[in-house]
Amino acid sequence: MGETAASLRFDLAVIANAIADRPGSRALDVGCGDGALMAALRDDCGVDARGIEIDSGLVERCVARGLSVVQGDANTDLAEYPDKAFDYTILSQTLQTATRPDLMLGELLRVGERAFVSFPNFAHWRTRAALMFGGRMPVTRALPVNWYATPNIHHVTIDDFRDLATEVGARIGRSWFFADERPISSVGANWRAEFAVFELSR
Repeated sequence: MGETAASLRFDLAVIANAIADRPGSRALDVGCGDGALMAALRDDCGVDARGIEIDSGLVERCVARGLSVVQGDANTDLAEYPDKAFDYTILSQTLQTATRPDLMLGELLRVGERAFVSFPNFAHWRTRAALMFGGRMPVTRALPVNWYATPNIHHVTIDDFRDLATEVGARIGRSWFFADERPISSVGANWRAEFAVFELSR
């Protein structure tokens, strides 16, 4: 069964809707998972969507759906793509798992004209409360895995990400913030938002 933008996870739906007005554009989904976003971009938006994914099982699922996905490690294999090969690069809830998020962001903006990046905000008030009052690394809706099993190796906040964008020479365009999977305003987003999505360019 095909994916539609309306059926996507909240952050992916925002990205799909942001790209929808550019049919015929090319997008690279980095860490594309099961290909849900790619399928929606292809089927709903007329986008030439490609993907890179490290998990061989997920690559097989994507290929079975007729999606163009290669198996690879985004930490190293983005270097194989030429400059500005895509109109958009997408990194959804993966930045915090990258070996070097700064280098990853630089590669996204080298390979694509624009980049969409989403991530869980480690400065959300629930995370702060768990550390302050419980004295333990939190397990929350946004961070559902215990510290010893989590793939998250970099604890990034919204303010941290804004600083990183400046450091790598990126311009922040649009941004979206979510709490309980619902959109919220940018006011106090660094402590109110569980997730953030940013659109970047150079």
